[in-house]
Amino acid sequence: MSNSYRVDDRGVLNNFAVEPKMYVEETQKAGFTPYAELLNGRLAMIGFVSLLILEFSSGHGLIWWLANV
Repeated sequence: MSNSYRVDDRGVLNNFAVEPKMYVEETQKAGFTPYAELLNGRLAMIGFVSLLILEFSSGHGLIWWLANV
């Protein structure tokens, strides 16, 4: 286990001597990534199928539901 402080050669305590390790992730997490596109497509399919089930079960479409609720 490493200490979060250091003592220099004169015996002076230096709390700021330990720096965090820097790293850069090579993969992109935002924007048009394959994962984002896959998730967007799946959610769009779920919404479309839900809309079809609503129309077939009630006999009315989305516009009717939005206008009369």
